[in-house]
Amino acid sequence: MKTLAASLSILTREGVMLYLLRGVAFTCIISVLGVIMGLIVGSLLALARTYCKKGPARILGWFAAAYIELFRNTPYLLWIFICVVFCPCPGFFARKMFGLTSVEMKLLFKAALALILFNSSVIAEIVRGGLNGVSKGQFEAGYAQGFNTAEVLLYIVLPQAYRNIVPTLLSQVITTIKDSSYLANVATIELMARIRQLLSAAGTYNGLGTVNVSDVMVLFGTACVIYFIINFTLSCVVRAMQNRRRKALVFAPAKAA
Repeated sequence: MKTLAASLSILTREGVMLYLLRGVAFTCIISVLGVIMGLIVGSLLALARTYCKKGPARILGWFAAAYIELFRNTPYLLWIFICVVFCPCPGFFARKMFGLTSVEMKLLFKAALALILFNSSVIAEIVRGGLNGVSKGQFEAGYAQGFNTAEVLLYIVLPQAYRNIVPTLLSQVITTIKDSSYLANVATIELMARIRQLLSAAGTYNGLGTVNVSDVMVLFGTACVIYFIINFTLSCVVRAMQNRRRKALVFAPAKAA
Protein backbone atom coordinates (compact mmCIF):
# COMPACT_ATOMS: atom_id res chain seq x y z
CA MET A 1 0.00 0.00 0.00
CA LYS A 2 2.86 2.34 0.82
CA THR A 3 4.45 1.61 -2.57
CA LEU A 4 1.17 2.32 -4.40
CA ALA A 5 0.74 5.58 -2.52
CA ALA A 6 4.27 6.57 -3.50
CA SER A 7 3.50 5.74 -7.14
CA LEU A 8 0.29 7.78 -7.09
CA SER A 9 2.24 10.69 -5.65
CA ILE A 10 4.13 10.92 -8.96
CA LEU A 11 1.02 12.41 -10.55
CA THR A 12 0.78 15.10 -7.87
CA ARG A 13 4.37 16.27 -8.31
CA GLU A 14 4.69 19.80 -9.61
CA GLY A 15 4.75 19.93 -13.39
CA VAL A 16 4.01 16.24 -13.99
CA MET A 17 0.37 16.61 -15.07
CA LEU A 18 1.24 19.65 -17.19
CA TYR A 19 3.99 17.58 -18.80
CA LEU A 20 1.47 14.81 -19.60
CA LEU A 21 -1.16 17.25 -20.85
CA ARG A 22 1.35 18.71 -23.27
CA GLY A 23 1.91 15.16 -24.48
CA VAL A 24 -1.86 14.81 -24.97
CA ALA A 25 -1.89 18.06 -26.94
CA PHE A 26 0.92 16.87 -29.21
CA THR A 27 -0.85 13.52 -29.67
CA CYS A 28 -4.03 15.29 -30.78
CA ILE A 29 -2.13 17.70 -33.03
CA ILE A 30 -0.19 14.90 -34.74
CA SER A 31 -3.38 12.84 -35.15
CA VAL A 32 -5.42 15.73 -36.58
CA LEU A 33 -2.55 16.63 -38.91
CA GLY A 34 -2.32 12.99 -40.00
CA VAL A 35 -6.05 12.84 -40.73
CA ILE A 36 -6.29 16.21 -42.54
CA MET A 37 -3.24 15.63 -44.73
CA GLY A 38 -4.22 11.99 -45.12
CA LEU A 39 -7.67 13.07 -46.30
CA ILE A 40 -6.17 15.41 -48.90
CA VAL A 41 -3.68 12.86 -50.25
CA GLY A 42 -6.14 9.99 -49.82
CA SER A 43 -8.82 11.83 -51.81
CA LEU A 44 -6.41 12.34 -54.72
CA LEU A 45 -5.41 8.68 -54.58
CA ALA A 46 -9.05 7.56 -54.43
CA LEU A 47 -10.00 9.75 -57.41
CA ALA A 48 -7.07 8.42 -59.41
CA ARG A 49 -7.79 4.79 -58.59
CA THR A 50 -11.52 5.13 -59.24
CA TYR A 51 -11.62 7.24 -62.40
CA CYS A 52 -8.18 7.02 -64.07
CA LYS A 53 -8.74 3.79 -66.00
CA LYS A 54 -8.46 4.81 -69.63
CA GLY A 55 -5.80 6.35 -71.82
CA PRO A 56 -2.61 7.90 -70.43
CA ALA A 57 -4.41 8.59 -67.13
CA ARG A 58 -4.16 4.85 -66.40
CA ILE A 59 -0.61 5.49 -65.15
CA LEU A 60 -2.04 7.59 -62.31
CA GLY A 61 -4.51 4.83 -61.53
CA TRP A 62 -1.74 2.24 -61.40
CA PHE A 63 0.40 4.48 -59.19
CA ALA A 64 -2.50 5.09 -56.79
CA ALA A 65 -3.29 1.36 -56.59
CA ALA A 66 0.38 0.49 -55.95
CA TYR A 67 0.69 3.19 -53.27
CA ILE A 68 -2.48 2.13 -51.46
CA GLU A 69 -1.69 -1.57 -51.51
CA LEU A 70 1.94 -1.02 -50.46
CA PHE A 71 1.16 1.06 -47.37
CA ARG A 72 -2.02 -0.75 -46.35
CA ASN A 73 -0.34 -4.15 -46.37
CA THR A 74 2.83 -3.25 -44.48
CA PRO A 75 3.22 -2.34 -40.78
CA TYR A 76 2.96 1.29 -39.75
CA LEU A 77 5.93 0.85 -37.39
CA LEU A 78 8.09 -0.13 -40.38
CA TRP A 79 7.38 3.20 -42.10
CA ILE A 80 8.15 5.11 -38.92
CA PHE A 81 11.65 3.68 -38.85
CA ILE A 82 12.10 4.12 -42.62
CA CYS A 83 11.13 7.80 -42.41
CA VAL A 84 13.26 8.41 -39.33
CA VAL A 85 16.36 6.84 -40.92
CA PHE A 86 16.07 7.85 -44.58
CA CYS A 87 13.80 10.90 -44.95
CA PRO A 88 15.50 14.31 -44.89
CA CYS A 89 14.02 17.07 -42.76
CA PRO A 90 13.49 20.58 -44.24
CA GLY A 91 15.55 23.29 -42.58
CA PHE A 92 12.40 25.06 -41.40
CA PHE A 93 11.63 22.16 -39.03
CA ALA A 94 15.22 21.61 -37.93
CA ARG A 95 15.13 24.28 -35.24
CA LYS A 96 13.71 24.90 -31.80
CA MET A 97 9.93 25.39 -31.80
CA PHE A 98 7.02 24.80 -29.42
CA GLY A 99 9.43 24.22 -26.54
CA LEU A 100 11.12 21.34 -28.38
CA THR A 101 14.77 20.94 -29.31
CA SER A 102 15.87 20.83 -32.94
CA VAL A 103 16.41 17.05 -32.63
CA GLU A 104 12.87 16.55 -31.28
CA MET A 105 11.46 18.72 -34.08
CA LYS A 106 13.24 16.60 -36.70
CA LEU A 107 11.87 13.41 -35.16
CA LEU A 108 8.41 14.95 -34.92
CA PHE A 109 8.44 15.90 -38.61
CA LYS A 110 9.63 12.47 -39.74
CA ALA A 111 7.19 10.60 -37.49
CA ALA A 112 4.29 12.79 -38.64
CA LEU A 113 5.31 12.17 -42.26
CA ALA A 114 5.15 8.41 -41.67
CA LEU A 115 1.69 8.82 -40.14
CA ILE A 116 0.48 10.85 -43.13
CA LEU A 117 1.87 8.37 -45.66
CA PHE A 118 0.31 5.40 -43.92
CA ASN A 119 -2.95 7.13 -43.05
CA SER A 120 -3.52 8.43 -46.57
CA SER A 121 -3.58 4.88 -47.94
CA VAL A 122 -6.27 3.85 -45.46
CA ILE A 123 -8.33 7.00 -45.99
CA ALA A 124 -8.02 6.54 -49.77
CA GLU A 125 -9.96 3.29 -49.53
CA ILE A 126 -12.55 4.94 -47.27
CA VAL A 127 -13.03 7.77 -49.78
CA ARG A 128 -13.12 5.29 -52.66
CA GLY A 129 -16.00 3.53 -50.92
CA GLY A 130 -17.82 6.85 -50.70
CA LEU A 131 -17.16 7.57 -54.38
CA ASN A 132 -18.51 4.17 -55.39
CA GLY A 133 -21.69 5.01 -53.47
CA VAL A 134 -22.36 8.06 -55.66
CA SER A 135 -24.53 7.32 -58.71
CA LYS A 136 -22.90 7.70 -62.13
CA GLY A 137 -25.96 9.68 -63.09
CA GLN A 138 -24.54 12.56 -61.07
CA PHE A 139 -21.91 13.03 -63.79
CA GLU A 140 -24.57 13.22 -66.48
CA ALA A 141 -26.56 15.70 -64.40
CA GLY A 142 -23.46 17.82 -63.88
CA TYR A 143 -22.56 17.78 -67.58
CA ALA A 144 -26.13 18.80 -68.40
CA GLN A 145 -25.64 21.86 -66.18
CA GLY A 146 -22.51 22.84 -68.09
CA PHE A 147 -19.91 21.61 -65.59
CA ASN A 148 -16.69 19.97 -66.74
CA THR A 149 -15.35 16.78 -65.15
CA ALA A 150 -13.24 18.56 -62.52
CA GLU A 151 -16.18 20.75 -61.48
CA VAL A 152 -18.51 17.75 -61.29
CA LEU A 153 -16.04 15.97 -58.99
CA LEU A 154 -15.40 19.05 -56.84
CA TYR A 155 -18.93 20.40 -56.47
CA ILE A 156 -21.17 17.34 -56.85
CA VAL A 157 -19.44 13.99 -56.38
CA LEU A 158 -16.92 14.64 -53.59
CA PRO A 159 -19.39 16.44 -51.25
CA GLN A 160 -21.75 13.46 -51.48
CA ALA A 161 -18.89 10.99 -51.00
CA TYR A 162 -17.62 12.83 -47.93
CA ARG A 163 -21.12 12.94 -46.46
CA ASN A 164 -21.34 9.16 -46.81
CA ILE A 165 -18.01 8.47 -45.10
CA VAL A 166 -18.16 10.85 -42.11
CA PRO A 167 -18.80 8.08 -39.51
CA THR A 168 -16.12 5.82 -41.00
CA LEU A 169 -13.69 8.74 -41.17
CA LEU A 170 -14.27 9.56 -37.51
CA SER A 171 -13.58 5.92 -36.69
CA GLN A 172 -10.28 6.29 -38.54
CA VAL A 173 -9.52 9.35 -36.39
CA ILE A 174 -9.88 7.12 -33.32
CA THR A 175 -7.54 4.55 -34.86
CA THR A 176 -5.05 7.29 -35.73
CA ILE A 177 -5.00 8.59 -32.16
CA LYS A 178 -4.26 5.08 -30.89
CA ASP A 179 -1.67 4.46 -33.61
CA SER A 180 0.15 7.66 -32.63
CA SER A 181 1.43 5.74 -29.58
CA TYR A 182 3.81 3.93 -31.97
CA LEU A 183 5.71 7.20 -32.25
CA ALA A 184 7.04 6.61 -28.73
CA ASN A 185 9.46 4.12 -30.32
CA VAL A 186 11.42 7.00 -31.87
CA ALA A 187 11.47 9.16 -28.72
CA THR A 188 9.04 11.81 -29.92
CA ILE A 189 7.02 13.96 -27.57
CA GLU A 190 3.50 12.52 -27.72
CA LEU A 191 1.75 11.03 -24.68
CA MET A 192 3.22 7.52 -24.59
CA ALA A 193 6.77 8.83 -25.08
CA ARG A 194 6.30 11.09 -22.06
CA ILE A 195 4.86 8.25 -20.01
CA ARG A 196 7.96 6.19 -20.75
CA GLN A 197 10.22 9.11 -19.87
CA LEU A 198 8.42 9.55 -16.55
CA LEU A 199 8.68 5.83 -15.87
CA SER A 200 12.44 5.86 -16.43
CA ALA A 201 12.73 8.55 -13.72
CA ALA A 202 9.98 7.19 -11.45
CA GLY A 203 12.46 6.39 -8.70
CA THR A 204 13.19 10.09 -8.34
CA TYR A 205 9.54 11.15 -8.26
CA ASN A 206 8.11 8.46 -5.94
CA GLY A 207 10.65 9.11 -3.18
CA LEU A 208 11.62 5.43 -2.97
CA GLY A 209 14.69 5.62 -5.18
CA THR A 210 13.66 2.66 -7.35
CA VAL A 211 11.14 1.95 -10.08
CA ASN A 212 8.37 -0.38 -8.87
CA VAL A 213 5.64 -2.39 -10.55
CA SER A 214 3.09 0.01 -9.10
CA ASP A 215 4.82 2.86 -10.97
CA VAL A 216 4.19 1.00 -14.22
CA MET A 217 0.55 0.40 -13.30
CA VAL A 218 -0.08 4.02 -12.30
CA LEU A 219 1.64 5.69 -15.25
CA PHE A 220 0.38 3.35 -17.96
CA GLY A 221 -3.02 3.29 -16.26
CA THR A 222 -3.10 7.08 -16.53
CA ALA A 223 -2.29 6.84 -20.24
CA CYS A 224 -5.05 4.24 -20.61
CA VAL A 225 -7.61 6.53 -18.97
CA ILE A 226 -6.60 9.50 -21.15
CA TYR A 227 -6.80 7.49 -24.38
CA PHE A 228 -10.13 6.02 -23.28
CA ILE A 229 -11.66 9.43 -22.55
CA ILE A 230 -10.59 10.84 -25.93
CA ASN A 231 -11.58 7.82 -28.00
CA PHE A 232 -14.79 7.03 -26.12
CA THR A 233 -15.94 10.61 -26.68
CA LEU A 234 -15.24 10.28 -30.39
CA SER A 235 -16.98 6.88 -30.44
CA CYS A 236 -20.09 8.47 -28.97
CA VAL A 237 -19.98 11.12 -31.69
CA VAL A 238 -19.65 8.41 -34.35
CA ARG A 239 -22.60 6.44 -32.95
CA ALA A 240 -24.74 9.58 -32.75
CA MET A 241 -23.99 10.42 -36.38
CA GLN A 242 -24.72 6.87 -37.49
CA ASN A 243 -28.05 6.88 -35.64
CA ARG A 244 -28.97 10.25 -37.15
CA ARG A 245 -28.09 9.01 -40.63
CA ARG A 246 -30.06 5.81 -40.09
CA LYS A 247 -33.15 7.77 -39.02
CA ALA A 248 -32.77 10.10 -42.01
CA LEU A 249 -32.70 7.12 -44.35
CA VAL A 250 -35.78 5.62 -42.69
CA PHE A 251 -37.85 8.80 -42.80
CA ALA A 252 -36.69 9.98 -46.25
CA PRO A 253 -39.02 7.59 -48.20
CA ALA A 254 -41.94 8.58 -46.00
CA LYS A 255 -41.38 12.29 -46.73
CA ALA A 256 -41.01 11.55 -50.43
CA ALA A 257 -44.32 9.71 -50.40
